[in-house]
Amino acid sequence: MDHVVKGVLDFRRNVYPEHKDLFGELATGQSPEVLFFTCSDSRIDPNMMTGTHPGDLFICRNAGNIIPPHSNETGGMTASIEFAVAVLQVRHIIVCGHTDCGAVKGALDIDSLKGLPHVQEWLGHCRSAIEIVRERHGIRPGEPLDGQYLNEAIRENVLQQVQHLRTHPTVAAKLATGKIQIHGWVYDIKSGTICCCGQDSFEFQEFETFYADIIKKIEAQK
Repeated sequence: MDHVVKGVLDFRRNVYPEHKDLFGELATGQSPEVLFFTCSDSRIDPNMMTGTHPGDLFICRNAGNIIPPHSNETGGMTASIEFAVAVLQVRHIIVCGHTDCGAVKGALDIDSLKGLPHVQEWLGHCRSAIEIVRERHGIRPGEPLDGQYLNEAIRENVLQQVQHLRTHPTVAAKLATGKIQIHGWVYDIKSGTICCCGQDSFEFQEFETFYADIIKKIEAQK
């Protein structure tokens, strides 16, 4: 806890004064362009990854970067999506998974979580991703999957959560009118690289390839 207290002191004494004007603007409202879903894993820092500042990202985090399909049962993720899309008018939604994801490891062998009923139920939202991996490799239903399938399952989980997003009415409406875009990312903790897919894609590409047009525009402005 010492380093956390030390960090708060440094923020108050040094960081906040340096960005006082920005915080003054943010004190009365926010207008982020991006809704960023990622895992609760302590190794993931969305602002560090994207070089963004307070006010740039509307961030939602949970175990496994899961987005439950829309239902009439209210939940924190559903409410956050509705608010970000309908009220804040975000233009982009990023679903960011990561390597060595503990949640996906648990989903690969769901029976190992019997002592954690809430975790087990939550990871049920990953089931379609896990079943795709089983089917692809001819593995029997219910048979635990070992670690060799982890990276594949992590990518499939991102793809499935992107599809879950499309079931939310506010998102579906904005997609239909071209007012929002969904991006699927998988962040490699060790290498710092990111692979990406789009809302209508099931294939991942390297970051520089997927965003080649944007990168070209950025480079031309230097």
